[in-house]
Amino acid sequence: MFKKTAKAIFDGNPITNITNAVYGQFFRRTNDDGAARTNKWIENWLMSRDNSRPFFLFVNYLEPHLEYRPPRAYAREHLPEDITYEEAMEVPQDAWGYIAGSVEMTDEDFEILLALYRAEISYLEEKIEAIIDLIKSEGEWDETLFIITSDHGENIGEHGLMDHQYALYDTLLHVPLYMHGCPFDDGARDDLIQLIDIAPTILDTLNIDAPEAREQFQGVSFHPDADQSREYVTAEYMAPQPSMDALKTQIGDLPDHVYEHDRSLRAIRTDEYKYIRGSDGSQELYNIQKDPNEQTNLVDANPDIVEEYDAMLDEWLDSFNRAKSSQDVSMNDDTKSRLEDLGYLQWQ
Repeated sequence: MFKKTAKAIFDGNPITNITNAVYGQFFRRTNDDGAARTNKWIENWLMSRDNSRPFFLFVNYLEPHLEYRPPRAYAREHLPEDITYEEAMEVPQDAWGYIAGSVEMTDEDFEILLALYRAEISYLEEKIEAIIDLIKSEGEWDETLFIITSDHGENIGEHGLMDHQYALYDTLLHVPLYMHGCPFDDGARDDLIQLIDIAPTILDTLNIDAPEAREQFQGVSFHPDADQSREYVTAEYMAPQPSMDALKTQIGDLPDHVYEHDRSLRAIRTDEYKYIRGSDGSQELYNIQKDPNEQTNLVDANPDIVEEYDAMLDEWLDSFNRAKSSQDVSMNDDTKSRLEDLGYLQWQ
């Protein structure tokens, strides 16, 4: 055990490794990343507010993010029978190291991480249900528009990736969307929808005109009475996060294949096909109906479809005005550090 610990400390940057080891041993969460505290705050606020006024509440839970460390009881429900919680906690969760090739992962490792991820979601589901029960106990449920969604999914070994970086596959883009409140109580729908469509849908549901806001929306309302629908959805990944320089700072020298991720991406998806175009000239085409896991690139075999979707993507890019801003943005060191850890900021 001592030799293993010593090797972990002195491989790479010793100071960084010691800091991470101390954090992992004494400070890292073992069962909750804030959902319980968030729910307590919501309970206190909801029960003390002026209930004669309508309210808007936005909640961002962080549980289903790396590192996956769900409460033990939830992990046991999802882990393979022959894997203990302690063994699961030893599986590497270093997405950057895996992508850079400095951390090796087995199929069993990914099976365990997927189980932990599902356990995180199961735990979060319980916390969301607690909020629903709270709203019901306050007599507000029937008059509440309640929306559950996610800003991204996760790659857990799919496409040779971990976390939610460097790709526009459906493992990241196909997220849940649940809506309660008239007129969204009639079961499942299979519309093509983007997250930007939620804002105009809320306005339609609440009968709010807001013409100035609507003029700036790119979203399309999916209210049942709306007269628009989407033929396709789009997605963008504007810059690699973390950047190659950030990876080199953390990992050291990078193998050549990692630089394939040093590009921006745009994608367009219909009910049948997904087309992904990279700033490096790369192209990918998948038949979503026949190949939902996006394993077989059909670019070479379908030049006509590629040309059609390429033109559709250009038409979409030309369809809206781009805002310009010369204002500087500032933030405190704690916020900057947290955003860098999450991959939303890059080192310069």
